[in-house]
Amino acid sequence: MDMNSTYAFTLELDVRDYECDLQGIVNNSVYQNYLEHVRHVYLKQVGIDFAEYARQGINLVVVRAELDYRHPLKSGDRFVVGLNFMRESQLKFAFYQDICRLPDMKPVVKAKIIGTALNKRGRPEIPEKLDALMVRPA
Repeated sequence: MDMNSTYAFTLELDVRDYECDLQGIVNNSVYQNYLEHVRHVYLKQVGIDFAEYARQGINLVVVRAELDYRHPLKSGDRFVVGLNFMRESQLKFAFYQDICRLPDMKPVVKAKIIGTALNKRGRPEIPEKLDALMVRPA
């Protein structure tokens, strides 16, 4: 699978020893950290400053997370996270993310993270700059 042509953004990472549980595999909650880190790196790369939005009273929040665990990662494994960013509804967006072990591209996690942006009044409102980045469903 060619991750670069399948996803809008990819990032390679390594499993660190302390992310593993007593079974010697990455703890299930750690995968959400990986996914979040990649979302933040992607947004920064495309010009969305998470911290600046917060200073302006705009908060990007996760409202739902769906994760399907397929295969565990172990300490020292290298992996890649692929991401696509799409409009989910008028007031929601979704990050479709996959984690694959390297170099064999074995599927590890498939995730759909749904979020929204809350304006200064705490009401859902997608900022223009963020809206412009989203792929519209066919």
